[in-house]
Amino acid sequence: MSGALLHTIFDVLAWLGAAAAAYGLTRRGLRFPAQSLALPYIAALVFGAGLGAYLFGSANLWLSGQSGIARSVEGALAGGIVAIELYKWTAGINVRTGARFALPLAVGIAIGRLGCYFAGLDDFTYGTPTTLPFGHDFGDGVLRHPVQLYESAAMAVFALVYVLAALNRNAFTITNGFCLALAYYGAQRFLWEFLKPYGTLIGPFTLFHLLSLSILLYAGVMLATASKARRLQSELLA
Repeated sequence: MSGALLHTIFDVLAWLGAAAAAYGLTRRGLRFPAQSLALPYIAALVFGAGLGAYLFGSANLWLSGQSGIARSVEGALAGGIVAIELYKWTAGINVRTGARFALPLAVGIAIGRLGCYFAGLDDFTYGTPTTLPFGHDFGDGVLRHPVQLYESAAMAVFALVYVLAALNRNAFTITNGFCLALAYYGAQRFLWEFLKPYGTLIGPFTLFHLLSLSILLYAGVMLATASKARRLQSELLA
């Protein structure tokens, strides 16, 4: 089976896994802002995420001396954030609406990165050469950091911790879960970028280094300004 086909299969599994995660939380009685299910909201999210995915993915190829069109999950995340914030501003929505997407985001990335791993060299998400025993040969005879697996494992850990907190009805984690997911994702992605062969933009930093820092900063501001959540079951049950 080709790497491209495996990548597509895992992309589908990532979407299904994210949907199952969202459904499972609602089945457990957790309540999230209703605005995040409105059609205009979803349309803005899909448009922003799609635009960001191709814009940043393709820009990274260009900065790395390669041609073509590419997608980036971090670009999709950044584009979705900007689009939703603009939509909320124009629609006069003042509440924070991302809580529903914390676990789906972590699950989707954890599964989707496996597809990047199986896609091999064509996906351009592999790491730099390494002499470590767990280095992986993607087909060119060079052992490289399997950074896709690093990221997949990191997001799986977040998903597990989030589920345990949600089952324990931890109000702060549930209410601010998306910002926590963003902060965690931005931090771990920033670290893995040092192990990727991407072209640098400023000093030793790549485009995705800077994007990771931007996402981390956004999450930090959102968490710092969040209202203190009360641990009341009545606020969490539908």
